Amino acid sequence: MRKKQFKTESKKMLDMMINSIYTHKEIFLRELISNGSDAIDKRYFRSLTETSFGLERSEYKIRLETNPDERTLKITDNGCGMDKNDLENNLGVIAKSGSLEFKSENEDEDIDIIGQFGVGFYSAFMVADKITIKTKPLGSDIAFIWQSEGVDGYTIGECEKDDIGTEITLKMKEDTENENYSVFLEESKIRELVKKYSDYIHYPITMDTEKRVEKEYAEGEEPEFETVEETLNSMVPLWKRSPKEVSEEEYNNFYHEKFFDFEDPAKVIHTKFEGTSNCNILLYIPKKAPFDYYTKDFEKGLQLYSSGVMIMEKCADLLPDYFSFVRGVVDSADLSLNISREMLQHDHQLKVIAKAIEKKVKNELKKMLKSEREKYEQFFAEFGRQMKYAIYSSYGMNKDALEDLIIYKSSNEKKYVTLEEYVSRMPESQSSIYYASGESVDKIEMLPQTKAVMAKGYEVLYFTEDVDEFCAKILVQYKEKPFKNVSDGDIDISTEEEKEKIKKENESEKDLLDFIKAQLGDSVAEVKFTNTLEDYPVCLSTQGGISTEMQKVLESQPGGMNGIKAAEVLEINVNHKVAESLKALYGKDDEKLKSYAKILYAQARLICGLSIENPTELSNLVCELM
Repeated sequence: MRKKQFKTESKKMLDMMINSIYTHKEIFLRELISNGSDAIDKRYFRSLTETSFGLERSEYKIRLETNPDERTLKITDNGCGMDKNDLENNLGVIAKSGSLEFKSENEDEDIDIIGQFGVGFYSAFMVADKITIKTKPLGSDIAFIWQSEGVDGYTIGECEKDDIGTEITLKMKEDTENENYSVFLEESKIRELVKKYSDYIHYPITMDTEKRVEKEYAEGEEPEFETVEETLNSMVPLWKRSPKEVSEEEYNNFYHEKFFDFEDPAKVIHTKFEGTSNCNILLYIPKKAPFDYYTKDFEKGLQLYSSGVMIMEKCADLLPDYFSFVRGVVDSADLSLNISREMLQHDHQLKVIAKAIEKKVKNELKKMLKSEREKYEQFFAEFGRQMKYAIYSSYGMNKDALEDLIIYKSSNEKKYVTLEEYVSRMPESQSSIYYASGESVDKIEMLPQTKAVMAKGYEVLYFTEDVDEFCAKILVQYKEKPFKNVSDGDIDISTEEEKEKIKKENESEKDLLDFIKAQLGDSVAEVKFTNTLEDYPVCLSTQGGISTEMQKVLESQPGGMNGIKAAEVLEINVNHKVAESLKALYGKDDEKLKSYAKILYAQARLICGLSIENPTELSNLVCELM
């Protein structure tokens, strides 16, 4: 047979197919199986009008066969086959797709053809140095053989073949120091690749395997084995079945198998979207965060399929960062794939699908929050931090999507509350949403400011995570109610009469307060009397946008943002005996007053959970006064 040249710039084009377009060599098997599936689809479609071409539905299949001794892998289908013109036009012209042409000719029919570009076949040259195709088309008594060793061209001739369909034989390349091609002849690897990429091809993908004969064996008798044909793929994706037909056990088993989580999921979302982009979606909300969830190593993304063939294992564009915990699959035949079918060519359809997923997940979480409160609280304990961080990191762009999903523990029985629940039970006299920050609920409750706000009958949200206060700063307000830290120096919980009274007190004792401020230097921005501390003698409040808790967080970050400090205010309870002692000492025993100032400031820092720079000095001062 005379060798023919490819009708395109063969060497340049084929080199690009092999070396540039595909990023993983294992993709070749996916491409050849998909081509076989398309060929069966075409035969099945023609059999609807030409019954002599058809088989029983159960007879259609794609068969895989390996021969390690000869280093060959054979892929056989009983699809429509190819005649000489098909071989010339579809295999002799790189990047011409017979599947795409067939789909275009029958665009009014609902045909689920996978192939589009006509280049997938050539991915086989990544692993094979010779490809032989034997094929017999529908309605013909003549079979043809096509052979090629790559860029040098190909030959076409007639051959013997009994059955309609196509048989592709790959002669695998010899192994090198850097590449192992023999692995693609191993049964376990074939199973792995079929399961990974082609599990939902809707025809059986079979392979012969050795099975032990199940019978009673005498002691010392060697077991017998028989060759059986085994189907490697499940064919019908779980997500394409009606939710009414899928049991909870099936959903959970699929989740365990696909996503390697031993826990059952907290929520299953199984739906179908129809419109500009049609797709089937099966999503899972896990119960527990993966061990690497809050690390830079975590990769978000959903498995993306096109007509049952996996295109991407983790498509990050389908999920916003704040729902990165979601796992699952998306299957759509409407995606515009690039030439290698490894990524999307256009992102419009993807954006439409991603928007629909975001809306669906949000609605399902709202339902869980409303009707399965305990389950939602457990979920939020695992993943809530990510949603709060998303509000902060986006400068509030995600606020509308997330603010109704955020929950905090509060002074109301130490239970979780939503912002909606908090605002709905605010008394008329309350103008702000009050929160307090600290390492734990118990420490927050010991803050004088927390008790002062609660004494007014106001509920306090407990911020115990490092991101909480930053999130509140970005939210600014909820339903026109501003967030207010109980430790803010300008907190407004006093009556007009109380405010006027403390104002006059601070004015009349200005010299005393300035003296105390002078002893503390730059440690505090201001010293003042307050009337909101109940039985506490002293506390630290802050001025400006940075609180003491925010300062702690910033200082703990890599690089230690030490230049950012909270402007601390030392507040002294005017109704406490310590205030009387300070007034009595001023101008009479200033040395003792200096000691009092330092002790009170140290006490205030301890109450706030802050360290003391010179604990030895504090100890000596206390001992001297004792």
